[in-house]
Amino acid sequence: METDSPESRVQSPEPGLPRGSNPPNRQSALGNPKSGGVVVPHKAKWHQRLAAVLIYAFIQCLGATIRFKLNDQSGFFAGAPKEKFIFAIWHNRLSLCLLLYRRYVARPAPEHRMAAMVSASKDGGLLARILELFGVEPVRGSSSRRGPQALRELIAWGERGYDLAITPDGPRGPRYHVQEGVISTAQITGLIIVPVAYHLNWKYQIKSWDRFQVPLPFAVCEITVGRPLRVPREATSPEREALRQQLENALRSITRD
Repeated sequence: METDSPESRVQSPEPGLPRGSNPPNRQSALGNPKSGGVVVPHKAKWHQRLAAVLIYAFIQCLGATIRFKLNDQSGFFAGAPKEKFIFAIWHNRLSLCLLLYRRYVARPAPEHRMAAMVSASKDGGLLARILELFGVEPVRGSSSRRGPQALRELIAWGERGYDLAITPDGPRGPRYHVQEGVISTAQITGLIIVPVAYHLNWKYQIKSWDRFQVPLPFAVCEITVGRPLRVPREATSPEREALRQQLENALRSITRD
């Protein structure tokens, strides 16, 4: 799940808006359109669909052994969340994010649904199928393939009333650096950003740019939810940068490696 530079010449339908109208500051938030063609994302092949089922089952079994502890500093997850939001979590903590969303959002509030961006590449077809098994709407795109169109589609899902999942430092880092895309998405959709992080006492870290964390069986997962952040629709570019820095500081403050 990831977000990219918000710019494109392709216009996706945007529910809830009169035809031809834009939310305040949409152009300044999305940037100037660039020319380019439409990229069709790769669909999952039969072996990827089979692998997705096996991975989904593995995550479910692994999750059953993990002990979850919630520290909700914001009170946002105290009971069913009352409004739609952007679930912001670092890229290296994606392994348990779907279980967290199901446990603390989808179960207590079944009316909540989530959309998330995944790569348009061949490998992204596997992850997209896993998201579907978790009941999440995959939006296909990355910084190198179909990113601008995909971000507009993700925004459209948010305007339909879906929660959105974004890794602010994805898809390629730098690690723990919040990119502009999450702030622009929040400004256009009006959704609040909820920063989420967790600490695993027992894990394996992959030697990747983000030091991706894989939980081991019977680990303790201590989840911390920071205070929600709202981006005003009329926010200027300097104000968006200040909010981006505020979100980065908030996520770093609740992150323990």
